[in-house]
Amino acid sequence: MDSKQLKHLLAQVQAGHLSVDEAAEQLKNLPFEPVNGYANLDHHRVLRTGLPEVIYAEGKSPEQVLEIFRRLAAQSPRVLATRVSREMYDLIRTDLPEGVAYSAVPRLLYLDRDPGRPRQDGVVVLSAGTADIPVAEEAAISAELMGNGVQRVFDVGVAGLHRLLHHLPALQKARVIIAVAGMEGALPSVVAGLVSCPVIAVPTSVGYGASFQGLAALLAMLNSCAGGIAVVNIDNGFGAACLATKINRLKDATDAPEHN
Repeated sequence: MDSKQLKHLLAQVQAGHLSVDEAAEQLKNLPFEPVNGYANLDHHRVLRTGLPEVIYAEGKSPEQVLEIFRRLAAQSPRVLATRVSREMYDLIRTDLPEGVAYSAVPRLLYLDRDPGRPRQDGVVVLSAGTADIPVAEEAAISAELMGNGVQRVFDVGVAGLHRLLHHLPALQKARVIIAVAGMEGALPSVVAGLVSCPVIAVPTSVGYGASFQGLAALLAMLNSCAGGIAVVNIDNGFGAACLATKINRLKDATDAPEHN
C-alpha cells in the first residue's frame, strides 16, 4: 500500500463508504505480514521510503517465491522479483496472479496492474557491451516499474567511443544516467566527463580472468577521476534503479511551490 492508496482508504472512511472495521481489516498487515515462519513482508516500506519491498529470488525455494509474490500482489499494484531463473519460473508460472510477466534476459518476474500510468522521464541506461545487457535490463525494467521513463542505449563501450558520442545530445538531456560495464569498467568515467547529471556506475561480472568476476571494473569505477559518480555492487542493476529513481524524483521536490 502506497501513500495514494492509504489516502484513498482514509477518504472512503471519512465519506462513510467504508466502516472503521473494514478499514482496520485492510490495514492490519501494516507494517509487516508474517509468512509461514520464513518471511516478514514489509508492506509499510513504500510509505517510509517511496519504494516497495522487492523479492530477491535466488536462495529461495519456488514455493517461497510464489507465496511471497502472491502476498505482495494482494497489497500492491506492482510487484517485482529479481534473480528468478527460467526453471523457477516454469515451476510456478501457472499459479501466479493474472498479469504477471517474466523477462528471461534480466531474470525478472513482475506484475504491473497499471502499465499505462504516467512516467517521469529522465533516466538513461547505458551498456558498454551486449554481454552487459542482462544487468542493464534489470536496471531499466526495475526503473520503469518504479515510475520512470527509461531510454536504453546499448553496446556503446569505449572500444568504439564514436558509438557513445552519437548519443551525446540525449545523454546531456538526462536527469540521471546508469552506466553498466564489465571488463575494465571505463564507461562511467567517460560519461561523467561529458554530462552534468549524476552517473550511477554498475560493474558487471563480464570479462576474462583478471577481471575477477567484476572486481576489476568495481575498483576502476571507485577510483574514477571524474566527479559525480556513484558506484553500486557488481551486477546490481536493481540497486542502480532504486538510486536513479530517488534522484529523478527530486524534480518533483524542486518544482514544488515554496511555502513561506
